[in-house]
Amino acid sequence: MAYRVITGNVVPDHATIARFIVRHQDALADLFSEVLRLCDRAGLVAPGVVAIDGTRLAGSASKERNREFGKIAEEIVEQVKATDEAEDEEFGQSRGDELPEQLRTPEGRRGFFREARRKLAGENEDEDVAEEPEAEASAEPELEFDPERIVARTQGRKGWLREADRQLEQHRWENPDPVVRSRPERLLLAAERLEADLAAERAGNEAYEHYRQTARDPLGRRLGHPPNPYHPFEVPAGKVNVTDPDSKLIKASEGYVQGYNAQAVADQSQIVLAAEITNSTVDWSQLEPMVAAALAELARADSSSRIETALADTQYWNEQHMDEVVANQHMQVLIPPDGGASGKQRKGWTGGRYSWMRYVLNCEVGEKLYRKRKQMIEPVFGHSRHNRGVTRFHRRGRKAVRSEWRLMMMTHNLTKLHRAQIATMAA
Repeated sequence: MAYRVITGNVVPDHATIARFIVRHQDALADLFSEVLRLCDRAGLVAPGVVAIDGTRLAGSASKERNREFGKIAEEIVEQVKATDEAEDEEFGQSRGDELPEQLRTPEGRRGFFREARRKLAGENEDEDVAEEPEAEASAEPELEFDPERIVARTQGRKGWLREADRQLEQHRWENPDPVVRSRPERLLLAAERLEADLAAERAGNEAYEHYRQTARDPLGRRLGHPPNPYHPFEVPAGKVNVTDPDSKLIKASEGYVQGYNAQAVADQSQIVLAAEITNSTVDWSQLEPMVAAALAELARADSSSRIETALADTQYWNEQHMDEVVANQHMQVLIPPDGGASGKQRKGWTGGRYSWMRYVLNCEVGEKLYRKRKQMIEPVFGHSRHNRGVTRFHRRGRKAVRSEWRLMMMTHNLTKLHRAQIATMAA
């Protein structure tokens, strides 16, 4: 009734609401912290023990729209060609399905993308684009590799490639690209994503080979024979979604979907302390970031409560993250090393940390604590998916999807606060 009075009993147009959300998405995402502050003042926040988990939700994209670089480049080339005669003249007696010479080298691809964006910008000068942010080409980050950190964590070439991917993904989070409606611009964005992936792979391999050639062991000796030379692909490999390049093909409860992995941290009263999203299908790299996010949200809410124990399922087993959380955040982490319905011990996971964690979880205190995990975090996802009908995201791009997820979890907390106030008044 209050809403109808404020609006003068006028039903708002869905497009008006959509434009409002786009225009104020950063402020709406920050409302999560404000509602958490209200919950803390009402005495609802009790983060002594928290549970961390994620749910896979489909995005506003179809998995059938994942394209290889060649297909994307082919469509881009077709759009910038004036006539079929110009295409025949360019390819000559060739088959006609080869990539143009300009798209066969990294330098040529960058120049082609810049020129295509310049032409698109000229075509859109007279159009009204106030409702959508202008898409800009993403600058490739300057990758920096710390050999001591990489070698201490993992051995071999894969460690350097993972570090390159991590820095590239971090750069994309800090400099998100808007996903606009214009298909030509989305095609360019998708092609540039694949080009950046290839550049990161090249940088990681070059750094690894340089390390192997120059590093020495503690006795000053070379590190064995040189590594096998890396032969980069001529064009970027892999696929990217041309509808929402930030989304990934991930495995959900209903099968593989094109979407995101929505993460949340909840306390014992099912108040969500942190809500973030990732496009990684696995959870093993999310423990430390989600703990840090929860602590940051509590700090923004001016809460004096602290987290003592973090609970997560076996997918979050990451020894590096567990050590960082225990050492830097001074909290205990309970994660079972064995997963699945059978609960059988994994092959090779014996002794040391594995046996110690099994011992802790089997003792009375550990078992009692870990039993709380499902009743803390699972109802949050169950209520959102089944009761509220939230089964997919409606916006595109990691920044927009993050804002949407935080808005969902903010309303979850707001509902908890509303019911608590009603119960207090009734008492």
